[in-house]
Amino acid sequence: MDTETLEARALEEGSPVIEGDTATFVWRGRKPVLVHGDFQDWAGQSLSLEQVGPRLWTRTLTLPRDAYVEYSLFDAQGRRVKDPLNEHLVDNGIGAFNHSFSMPEHSPTPLAKRQRGAPRGRVTRHTIETSELASGDSREILLYEPNDPGPYPLVVVLDGSDYLRRASLTTVVDNLIRERRIRPIALALVPNGGPARTLEYACNEATVGLLQYRVIPLARQKLNLVDERRNPGVHGILGSSLGGLMALYTALRMPEFFGRVLSQSGAFAIRQDDFVLSNHDFVVFDLARVPPRRKLSVWMDCGSFERLLEGNRRMHPVLEEAGHRVEYREYSGGHNYPAWRDDVWRGLEWLYPYR
Repeated sequence: MDTETLEARALEEGSPVIEGDTATFVWRGRKPVLVHGDFQDWAGQSLSLEQVGPRLWTRTLTLPRDAYVEYSLFDAQGRRVKDPLNEHLVDNGIGAFNHSFSMPEHSPTPLAKRQRGAPRGRVTRHTIETSELASGDSREILLYEPNDPGPYPLVVVLDGSDYLRRASLTTVVDNLIRERRIRPIALALVPNGGPARTLEYACNEATVGLLQYRVIPLARQKLNLVDERRNPGVHGILGSSLGGLMALYTALRMPEFFGRVLSQSGAFAIRQDDFVLSNHDFVVFDLARVPPRRKLSVWMDCGSFERLLEGNRRMHPVLEEAGHRVEYREYSGGHNYPAWRDDVWRGLEWLYPYR
C-alpha cells in the first residue's frame, strides 16, 4: 500500500490501518513516536515508528486475525501521547488509558451489553470486618442474586469490583441465565486490598480465612444458596492474574466448598522481569501435584501475548495428572479486562451448564 493511500485510510478509518493479518500504526507529526502494547505484553523496549513521508511515520505488525489489542504511544521522553487517529480508549486500571483495536475476526461478546427484556439480578452492598485477615478494618462486599428462584451455587469473584465495572460481569451473567446457557448462580464480588493486593493474592492463608470466615457466612445469610454439605464442591471461585492464582489455591485448600474454579490468565509462575525475584513457581504447583481429597473442575484461559502463558501451559497437565477435570483455552489477546470479559462466559458455561 502506498503512503498516500495509507494516510488517506488512516484519516478515514482510524489507526492502525487493518489489512488482513497486518496492523499499521500511522502518526502525523514533526517528530516520531514509539508504540508499546499487548503484542509485547508491555515488556521490553517500545517499537519505533519509521518515517515514510513528510511528517508521516508508520509501523506495521503482523497479528492473529482474531486478536483484540491494547496499546499506547509515547514520545522520546517516555511520556504517553494520545493517538488522534484512534478514539477507542480503555481504562488500564493503573491510572491511565490505552488505545484499543480489533483485528478482522474479533468482535466483543454481545453478552456484555444488557439485552432487551433480560431480567436484571439484584446487587446489594454489605460491609464485613476484616480484623487481621486482610488490610484495613473493613471491606465492602457486593452480592448479586439472579432474578430466578433459588437455591443457587455461589461464585466468589476476586477483584470483584473490577469484574463488575470493567468486565460487566453481572450483565454477562444476567444474559447467560436469560438465554438458558447457564443455571442461575449467585455472586459474591470481593474487592482487592489495593496496594496490598499482591500480598493478599500470593497464596495467602489469611485471604482463605477471609473468604471462609467472613465472605461465605455473609453470603449464606443474605442469599438462598445450595447446601454444599449435600452437594460438595457445588460453589465456585473466579479470578484473573494473581486473582486466578488465588482462586485455584483457595479451591485446592477448600475443595468441599469450592469445587469449581475459573482462572483467567492465572499468575502461577512469575518471571524475573515481573518482580525482583528469580523465576518463581508459586506453591500452588506443589498443591496441584498432591492426589486430591476431592477433585476439582477447573477452567483456565490465557492470552497468547502474555508472559503468563508458559505457567498456564505447565499447570494444565499438572492438574490433569492429579485427576482434576480441566479445560484450558488460549485466545489471541493480552492481559486486560476486555479480553477476560469476552472469554469469561465460556468458563461459566462449562462450569455451570443449564439443566
